[in-house]
Amino acid sequence: MSQNAFQTLNERGFIYQSTDEAAIEKMLAEEKTTFYIGFDPTAISLQVGNLVPIMAMCHMQSAGHTPIVIVGGGTALVGDPSGKTEMRKMLTLKQIDQNAAAQKKQFAKYIDFNENKAYLLNNAEWLTKLNYIELLRDIGRHFSVNRMLTAESYKMRLETGLSFLEFNYMILQAYDFYFLAQKYDCRLQMGGQDQWGNIVAGADLTRRLISKPVEGMTFPLIMNAQGQKFGKSVAGAVWLDEKRTPVFDYYQFWRNADDADVARLLGLFTFLPIDEVKRLGSLEPPLINRSKEILAYEATRITHGAKAAETAYQASVKQFGSADPKGEIATSSDIRKIIAETAEALPTTSLEIAELGDGINLIELFVKSGLCPTNSEARRLITQGGAYINNEAHTDPHEIINQEHLENNELLLRAGKKRFKRITFE
Repeated sequence: MSQNAFQTLNERGFIYQSTDEAAIEKMLAEEKTTFYIGFDPTAISLQVGNLVPIMAMCHMQSAGHTPIVIVGGGTALVGDPSGKTEMRKMLTLKQIDQNAAAQKKQFAKYIDFNENKAYLLNNAEWLTKLNYIELLRDIGRHFSVNRMLTAESYKMRLETGLSFLEFNYMILQAYDFYFLAQKYDCRLQMGGQDQWGNIVAGADLTRRLISKPVEGMTFPLIMNAQGQKFGKSVAGAVWLDEKRTPVFDYYQFWRNADDADVARLLGLFTFLPIDEVKRLGSLEPPLINRSKEILAYEATRITHGAKAAETAYQASVKQFGSADPKGEIATSSDIRKIIAETAEALPTTSLEIAELGDGINLIELFVKSGLCPTNSEARRLITQGGAYINNEAHTDPHEIINQEHLENNELLLRAGKKRFKRITFE
């Protein structure tokens, strides 16, 4: 294989649990492996939360392995109890089919399905054809109720009520693994950490029925620095469909990441080299804001394309300013190609370095820049929190700005959200 996919996933933060770490690493290093990940078609669009398994599939395919994307049209008829405190809303067959069709189009943005490089299947194709009595006799007899009840997904629901319908979910997902191992020589199932019990059950069933060595692996549940489940914004879920989450809002979701999350998010949600990920993630404020711009640009480019990402980046800079207007922070991202255009587009005023002297009053600076026509308007802007220098708010009208505030003999001034002026001192 061209690279060890297990090591790639591990160093980028994708791996939480595995059935046999050494066996999986050896398998992925030595064999072209077919693996699968399942997705519930419970919404018309995938969300940012679905990107962890999607990005993992991209890395696996890049290393030469074959993904099987399962759209769970069959299992969705039952409802996965994992991570839920109450029974999922039951969807109609028509709703599930519509959601599955829409999600299939989204997967094609990330995974190459040409020439059998990957498969996109709906498990309704085989699960809805099962005979219930045969399923109980041939498959159900391999499941211990006592063991099933130890799974976290069931233990949580036993406190609030678990329906018999949902209790069947583990058996059906396990059957998926067995079916795919038989028909597609699938050797590995991957999924979120809340799927661990289902994945282990599927691996155990497959080994029992066909004596095939198969393994399982889970991804960590991604939480932000505030301990909230990743993928939510103030407005709710962040969707991959631009009709639900506009591209600019999608970009801003990533741009507004917490400083403490940047390194991890760059590792999971971009394809930047891991050394660059670590370097960008270790930058201190305010330089970390440039890392957030790179994160937002790359994440948006992967989902919506380079042109949409550039448009969102430019729109953000016009509103909030650039974190690195001269492009001094090295990056392999294509964002570097549009930095010069952005920097040159900023209105610029040149002042003699002598005018700075021992310092210049903040009010005077905003008047000299032309951002405020009078001292009184400058004072009002500053006291109301609308004055920024190098993207940092300055609220004291008596503050003195001196050479210590300069970055490469420049200051980037902003009045409110949309008015900028670059001041160069010569």
